[in-house]
Amino acid sequence: MNKEFFPAAMPHCSHAPMPPSSPAPPLRLSNWRRTRRSFLADTGMGFTGLALGALLFKDGVIRADENAPSEGPKSGPHHPPKAKNVIWIFLCGGVSHMESFDVKPELNKYAGKSIEDSPYKSFLDPDRINKNLVGINPAHMQRKELMGLQTGYRPYGQCGLEVGDWFTHIGSCADDLAVVRSLWTIHNDHGTQLTWHTGRHPREGAFPTIGSWISYGLGSLNENLPDYVVLGTPTGDCCGGEWTHGAGYLGPEYAGVRLDVGAKNPLPFVAPADGGVLVEEQAAEFSLLGRLNTLAGIDYPDDAALRARIKSYELAFGMQTAVPETLDLAKETAATQQLYGLDSGPTQSFGKLCLSARRLVERGVRFVQVFHGGGGGGSWDAHSEIKSNHTNLAAQVDKPIAGLLTDLKRRGMLDETLVVWGTEFGRTPAAQGTGRDHHPQAFCAWLAGGGIKGGVTHGTTDELGFYSIENPHYVTDIHATVLHQLGLDPRRLEVPGRRRLEIDLGRPIVEIVA
Repeated sequence: MNKEFFPAAMPHCSHAPMPPSSPAPPLRLSNWRRTRRSFLADTGMGFTGLALGALLFKDGVIRADENAPSEGPKSGPHHPPKAKNVIWIFLCGGVSHMESFDVKPELNKYAGKSIEDSPYKSFLDPDRINKNLVGINPAHMQRKELMGLQTGYRPYGQCGLEVGDWFTHIGSCADDLAVVRSLWTIHNDHGTQLTWHTGRHPREGAFPTIGSWISYGLGSLNENLPDYVVLGTPTGDCCGGEWTHGAGYLGPEYAGVRLDVGAKNPLPFVAPADGGVLVEEQAAEFSLLGRLNTLAGIDYPDDAALRARIKSYELAFGMQTAVPETLDLAKETAATQQLYGLDSGPTQSFGKLCLSARRLVERGVRFVQVFHGGGGGGSWDAHSEIKSNHTNLAAQVDKPIAGLLTDLKRRGMLDETLVVWGTEFGRTPAAQGTGRDHHPQAFCAWLAGGGIKGGVTHGTTDELGFYSIENPHYVTDIHATVLHQLGLDPRRLEVPGRRRLEIDLGRPIVEIVA
């Protein structure tokens, strides 16, 4: 949650009902200032100020315009949903598609040869380069020697999905996965981390992320927890930063709320104050604050920052109890903790994030965004020593992600929880010394649960993993698929006056929908 809405002088607020006590006398606007909007809101002040802000917000009393972006539709899904929560796993820096979920044995056959000296010389034809790519001159890396696979691979499950040995645990879940192998993106540098989350080129600035659209469209199922939660370290400021979990023009109340899993206080700026302040005293203080903020909101309905402030104050009080309880992983059985890898070194950190993600969606959080390898351009950016880089990083995430899928399935939650695994782009078939360079022209992602077919692949790349050649999909097709499974139509979520391109909206990948 953005600290802008939690000033140090008043970091505690309420979203929960008031404890039993006599309500403070209602605050009244003077008659000479009373407007129709003020009167309608003021007559409800007999209810506590804590509840009033939420009631006004939900009932639309402080709405100035039916099309105000920050109000959001929140009128329920547009069509019957097949999922109600999303866990969005993002590996920062660019995972090699050819050695993970789109294995290319042909690379071993021509390892050490240049593309010009292989049967795939035509791949260098400028006419084959995706004309949508911005700021890329791929010739400098395409003519280098092809690099053989840096790990083994084998088929998994009844579907026979070939998966690189870096991801053996996820491979064991192959029959639950729908792998999309024909993705492409619009930029060659790490700003594509922002593109993966917003669909826009980074030069266009901040736009709503997929998580913020879901928050805007549906809201939370638990009023003591945010609609949209962010776990782990996001990408660095160089490559999207807070924009990768922001809400752009939708308004700050739809941005992701960062929680620090494993910290003594995962959200310190909403912690109860020291000094023995009773819950009842704290609630009374913020009852008054809530009424004052609400009165201001009535007369300044177009102030998105004020609306976000009121909402954040209300939410934060409930989070003081709900967040620590949700992130108390010690309450899980030893077997469950072991399933996520909390009992061993490399998997402990990311295992905590994945287990926390399950606990959050279990309690009604709509969208949980889980980062791995964040900061700067991202840890998975293997320009050199890709074998050791991917070996070490995969050892941190493979077991926890498989544990998450297994745990959701055995609890009956996978049917309504959509898990998405993705990265910003692929890596080049050609070598860059001992590593691989950025490759936006082809890469892969997978989805599981939430009404998605299991044990299927969709789309293909060529023999080297160079181009997406069958059923190519821009990244917003993943967005549209997620929204579709939640019952949302991205075209009906559009904000009037905001220009949206067809490429931004995407289309659901119906071939992987059950």
